[in-house]
Amino acid sequence: MGFKCGIVGLPNVGKSTLFNALTQTAAAEAANYPFCTIEPNSGVVNVPDARLDTLARVGKSAQVIPTQIGFVDIAGLVRGASQGEGLGNQFLAHIREVDAVCHVLRCFEGTDITHVEGRVDPIADAETVETELMLADLDSIERRVDAATKKARGGDEDSKMRLALMQKVLEVLRAGKPARTVAVDAAEAKAFRELQLLTAKPVLYVCNVEEASAASGNRHTERVTEKAKAEKAGVVVISAAIEAEVAQLTDPEERQVFLADLGLTETGLARLIRAGYDLLGLITFFTVGPKEARAWTVRQGAKAPEAAGVIHTDFERGFIRAEVIAYGDYVAGNGEAGAKEAGKFRLEGRDYVVQDGDVVHFRFNA
Repeated sequence: MGFKCGIVGLPNVGKSTLFNALTQTAAAEAANYPFCTIEPNSGVVNVPDARLDTLARVGKSAQVIPTQIGFVDIAGLVRGASQGEGLGNQFLAHIREVDAVCHVLRCFEGTDITHVEGRVDPIADAETVETELMLADLDSIERRVDAATKKARGGDEDSKMRLALMQKVLEVLRAGKPARTVAVDAAEAKAFRELQLLTAKPVLYVCNVEEASAASGNRHTERVTEKAKAEKAGVVVISAAIEAEVAQLTDPEERQVFLADLGLTETGLARLIRAGYDLLGLITFFTVGPKEARAWTVRQGAKAPEAAGVIHTDFERGFIRAEVIAYGDYVAGNGEAGAKEAGKFRLEGRDYVVQDGDVVHFRFNA
């Protein structure tokens, strides 16, 4: 799976409508009142990638298997959630399990859908949710500091490092900043991840707009874009209402015509996934053969053995070499044989950094 993304936000901003559309299911009830989502709904969707279909056609593959992304629709947070308001801490616990946070913000006007705080202000909404997450992190760290202090007094170097890291995190949180702004060096990285802080998660702001603003955005999305830029967060503009309609269209041509009439070239799902991959630094590589053409997700900068491990841990442990053809060279050569004739087939060792679009065959010892 590519990555797992938690959909969060205040009640009635369009989370469940968006989740239903993205996963093309009716798993989450969408209703005009707070807390219609109590237990988190999960769904998995295929990552659209036209390159995979092309590779399958060129490679005459019998089956096409895209990589996938998981979505978790987490019930609406409210002011005071970190102290148990609304449905409180059970919501916050679900966020710890995801790779990134999709923060849905209401960027549309209208009185037909109520707002839990009686106004439309996506920046204030974002700050409300972020504050609750920071307070939850603050409480989590403060409860662990005493035990960490006792261990550090014993002279253990690892314990001293962890205590210093916690104190650094506390300083940032008490200053009203999320944990992802903490400067963490390579020696602290593992310990920082093990803290499982809510505000350490990368954030992708999802601006839910009315249909008329889906292509160009509006004054609300402009403000959110400025905020995202300042935080080095991701941002994408989506109309949950449009996505819900698109999800009902099964014919690809009909779907494309529908989008074109609205000034769009692709679905919001495609834009959201691309923004998520960029935010998390992920890339896609492929394996192609007569049985199947398949897409795989790996972090940017991953070396060949790590990429092999995405397919199977045995591939990483017994890695010998990677046989690599760039996507463009594979297509231009009309497959592996043509790419070899053109001199575009490469044998790479364990230090090779896998590139987005690589077509790879791994050799390994069982």
